[in-house]
This record gives sequence, C-alpha cells and structure tokens, in this order.
Amino acid sequence: MSVRAEITGWGKYVPEKILTNHDLAQMVDTNDEWITSRTGIKERRIRTEKDTTTTMAVAASQDALGVAGLTAHDIDLIVVANSSPDYLLPASANLIQHALGATCPALTVAAGCSGWVYALVTGSQFIQTGAYKNVLVIGVELISYALDYTDRSTCILFGDAAAAVVLQPNTDGAGVLTFELGSDGGLAQNLWVPGGGTVNPVSQSVVDNREHYIRMNGQEVFKFATRRLTDCLKNITGQAGMTPESLDVIIPHQANLRIIEYAARSLELPLDRFFINLHKYGNTSAASIPLALVEAIEEGRVKAGQIAGMVAFGSGLSWAGAVVRMGERIHAGGAPELAVPAMA
Repeated sequence: MSVRAEITGWGKYVPEKILTNHDLAQMVDTNDEWITSRTGIKERRIRTEKDTTTTMAVAASQDALGVAGLTAHDIDLIVVANSSPDYLLPASANLIQHALGATCPALTVAAGCSGWVYALVTGSQFIQTGAYKNVLVIGVELISYALDYTDRSTCILFGDAAAAVVLQPNTDGAGVLTFELGSDGGLAQNLWVPGGGTVNPVSQSVVDNREHYIRMNGQEVFKFATRRLTDCLKNITGQAGMTPESLDVIIPHQANLRIIEYAARSLELPLDRFFINLHKYGNTSAASIPLALVEAIEEGRVKAGQIAGMVAFGSGLSWAGAVVRMGERIHAGGAPELAVPAMA
C-alpha cells in the first residue's frame, strides 16, 4: 500500500483573554443578539501582552509533539500557515523553529483562512515522497492586531489562536487521502488589507485612512464561501470514491454559522455531521480548522478509523479541502499520560 501522511500528534493554544459580544457592544454599535443571529459567534480569544505569533505556535506545537512522543530534534520539517507574522521579515516559521529548538527547514504558507489545509497538503507531499518522516504543521493567527474596532462588519468576527499536528508515514491506509487547492485572485479585494504593502506602503495617510486594517465585502465572501465549501467537499470525496455523506465528520472553516448551515442544507446532511466551535473562538483564520480538529479529537467526535473532511475558504480568495482517514493513534483526550518533551 502507498505511503500516506498520518496525523499522530495534535495540540492547541488559545489566549486567556476572552472578548464577548457584550464586551464588543461597549466598543462599537452592535449587540449580542445582532452578532449571534448573523454569525453564531458568542465570544473569541484575544492576545494578552505575553502572546505573540511565535509563542502561541510554540505552545501548540509542544503539545502536539508530546502526543506524538517526539522532541523538537526529531522534526524534519516545519510548515506554518500564517498571515499575521511577528515581523514583516523574517517569516514566522523561522522564529518558531528557533523557539522550539528545532534544526530542520521551516517555511511559511500565507493563504489566509485556507492556509492550514494548504500547509497540511504541503507537509503530506514530503511524507509521501519519502523525503521526511516527521513533519510539524502549524496554524497560528494573531489577527486581532489587524482589526479595526470601529468597523462592526469585521471586528466581531475574528479571534486569535494556534493549533498544530504532527504528520508521520503510514502504510496501513490512514492519512491524507485526497485534496483540492484553489485560488481566484480576481476576487482578492473582497477580503484584504489595502495598506502596508509595497503598492501602498505604511504612511501617515494609510494610518489616517485606517487602510492598515482588514476590510471585507461580506456579501461577496459569503457567496464565494457557500459555493466553494459545497463544491470542494463534493470534489474531494469524489476523488476518494465517496460522497460527502460518507464522511464521519466534516470540519469546516469556522467563519460563520450561516455558511455551515447553508452547506448542510445544500448537501442534505444533518448539521451535527459538522463539527462547530466558532461560538467560542470566532474566525481564527489559519488556526481555525486545526483548532476544531484538536477539539473534535478531545471530545471524541473524531476517532480512530474514521474519515474526516476538512474544507476552508479565505483571502485570496482561496479555498482548500482534504479527506483524511484517522489512524489508530487517534483517541479522545489526546495523551495525558505523556509528559511534554523538554524543548532544547
């Protein structure tokens, strides 16, 4: 049987600070009922002074390595999905690699909310070719820094988080079965930060016009997301000789409950087939799917031998999906009996 990339370790980190809908109502013209009815979000986690993109990623990675029974020295490759780096240069992956004490190559994938599935597929390729045996795939976003808290169309949606998995070779059928990656750059300005790049560098004008914050055309993103989520699920399951109904659990990008409900109706699937935790965290961008995956494992919603469909959409505008069969190492609650290895 061919070699596949199996998920053998998993971990997460969320900041201590909770920002509720009631808190936001003190900051911008909104209220709990308005936010909940339109998004399904009740609260989100926001960085504290001790949190950076690097520290959050390291915390999640240490947990994932502990579950897999590995140390940082065992890692052959680190792939980080991130669009909110500590600095413009260097890339997040380099700083995370050093902070972990790893000596392997490290790279960053910037594909917005689709980023972690892109990173998962990238890591999987290195496993399948035999180039590497232990790949750490991280999704981390400290996206609150790019939010305009006078704009209720965006500031209510996002939160900060990190989650990670370890990939290792498997020849018993577990691992990444199929995937789809996509992009439509013609729609890019529906979800973007117009200032701060090389076209419109940071300046007093950019700051005065608040162009260094995320801007979104919610209606267009909603239409794109509902179409891509359902089509992508059909495509990736079709590649595996299945249908979306064959999946034991679907882990969608946690952006908006209405989008997930629409997908469930379109696919004629019960809503409980979809794992949902956006009410607690909001949209954590590239951390969204791995964070949901970790919690699904911890809650026993994802078990050994089951098949999960993961699908995301985001800036770019991009989309990505993967069908993954869980191996025998998946069990509820992670591995509490294992101490986290010391990071050199």
